[in-house]
Amino acid sequence: MNDADLCLLGLSEASTLIHSQDLSPVRYTQALLSRIAQEDEQLHAFISVTADIALDEAQAAESDIRAGKWRGPLHGMPYALKDIIDYAGVPTTAQSRLLADNIAKDGAGVVQKLKNQGAVLLGKLSTDEFACGGYPIDCPWPAPRNPWNPDYITAGSSSGSAVAVAARMVPLSLGTDTNGSIRNPAARCGIVGLKPTYGRVSRSGVIPLAPTMDHVGPMTRTVADNALALQAMMGSDPADPATNGRSCADVTRYASDLNGLRIAVARNVYMEDPAADAEQVEGIEELVRVLAQGGAIVHEVRVPALRKYNLLSRLLLSIEAYAIHEPWLRSDPQSYGTRCRERLLQGAFLTAADHARAQELRRQYTAELSALFADTDLLVTASGYDATPKVSDLESFLKTYERQVRMPFNLTGHPALVLPTGFSRKTGMPLSAQIVGHHFDEATIYRAASFYEQIKPWHKQCP
Repeated sequence: MNDADLCLLGLSEASTLIHSQDLSPVRYTQALLSRIAQEDEQLHAFISVTADIALDEAQAAESDIRAGKWRGPLHGMPYALKDIIDYAGVPTTAQSRLLADNIAKDGAGVVQKLKNQGAVLLGKLSTDEFACGGYPIDCPWPAPRNPWNPDYITAGSSSGSAVAVAARMVPLSLGTDTNGSIRNPAARCGIVGLKPTYGRVSRSGVIPLAPTMDHVGPMTRTVADNALALQAMMGSDPADPATNGRSCADVTRYASDLNGLRIAVARNVYMEDPAADAEQVEGIEELVRVLAQGGAIVHEVRVPALRKYNLLSRLLLSIEAYAIHEPWLRSDPQSYGTRCRERLLQGAFLTAADHARAQELRRQYTAELSALFADTDLLVTASGYDATPKVSDLESFLKTYERQVRMPFNLTGHPALVLPTGFSRKTGMPLSAQIVGHHFDEATIYRAASFYEQIKPWHKQCP
């Protein structure tokens, strides 16, 4: 197998070959580093490439595996981190001038879990500044470009994380999701992205944006790869109280059939409230059809108007993000990029009383949405409404960024996954759908998504 073919391997495929010693972790890492060098000059997924660390960790993994010290499916597996996640001794810049020289003292909780399993760090990935969302137009490093067509947006804020996986520069990346920031770029780049249940994955050592809505999650090319990654990442961490006492059931074990699985379809969300792009709708409906043919029991539900969820999410984000950034906004506002500064300053006019009232509304909205799951296992809906716009079309970008169905599940903490449902006949850009599950039941999401993926293997297409 040549180096180009090695880069096409998914996480599960490469893990199997490394475990059997048919693939050297060092050779695999070298192949991916070569691809990064070839591709990233145009795509700008990486802020920094940690080649020395990667080769040292790959060599250590190779030695352990040869000695029979296998640590699990991520042993010797390369990955990369959104650059708000700390790795000790490596810069964490958050795509901001304020942190351009910041070297992390300790590793994030999730990084420690991956290190303990012998994973191999390839580098730090581009993000919108401080994960605030919006295209980083005046930040220290160039914004990533979509590997399917560099003229089109990647969306944010885990933009580099999506680009690196889609462009076959890495089989696994870690992103964060506060108002859709894993799912939006995953959808735009045609990969699988999961926002886990709130509290499923530690956020210690991750620069916060809005702590009551921040999530860390895996971004991969396939559903099985995503499940492997989540299994490795999740679990309690004393440094993140939200993770304490949470279930650690094996999310990689799920039935291969859909018999008896109850799936609710929220068509009013993407056909009426408002109507989504016709090709997006077509992809979602095809997903539903495949799931029904596989034995799932499909019924339609009407989800309450999501505008109120989005507005409340935006309010909470503004309050919490401003509280975190207030000292810098007062002392050094000009060091922020324009768009990030404008977004953060929206919280300056909100109060603790606003936050308290918002949290009470949040409890009501969470109960309202959770009630929909009383008679169903999964909810299928859109991720976003609109076709992927071009980088040059700022007006369309700002419009599509707000027109979405992702923020409600940050507010309520439900796990939500996006997966590709095809490609636009008009532009060639990826289409997607979103599957939402019960709290701490990611395995059922993977069950449905994996079944669809086997029938419709869109992940096999390469930019």
